[in-house]
Amino acid sequence: MGFWQEKSLEQMNREEWESLCDGCGKCCLHKLEDDETGEIHYTNVACRFLDGDTIKCGKYLTRQRYVGNCVVMSVDLLDQLPWMPSTCAYRLLYEGKDLPDWHPLVAGNPNAIHAAGHSVKGRVIDEREAGDFEDHLVEWPA
Repeated sequence: MGFWQEKSLEQMNREEWESLCDGCGKCCLHKLEDDETGEIHYTNVACRFLDGDTIKCGKYLTRQRYVGNCVVMSVDLLDQLPWMPSTCAYRLLYEGKDLPDWHPLVAGNPNAIHAAGHSVKGRVIDEREAGDFEDHLVEWPA
């Protein structure tokens, strides 16, 4: 049984908490919110610090210094982030669900998420090259 099945999110240490991230990269993409409906629209436009091939942040530890609205995930924020992907491990566990088979902690392979097609690897454009974000709306696999 994995630690995520034995502990609550609040009980996890920093290493366990960080390992929950499946590395999909979806949280590093720009989202657009419809002012009238509040509906969130996803784009394939990545933060300039996301490497589209490795899906790693080039400034992870200091990202908020460079990107003021970059979210540092915490238990306290989970109910305030409606834009988090439905497959996000933090969201799944917060909602009382288990991790999918392709999650790196379950599969024992950090590349399982990419092989399963649940990451943005190779499918994003840098925000500095994108132009109008509305031209880059996408629907990622759930």
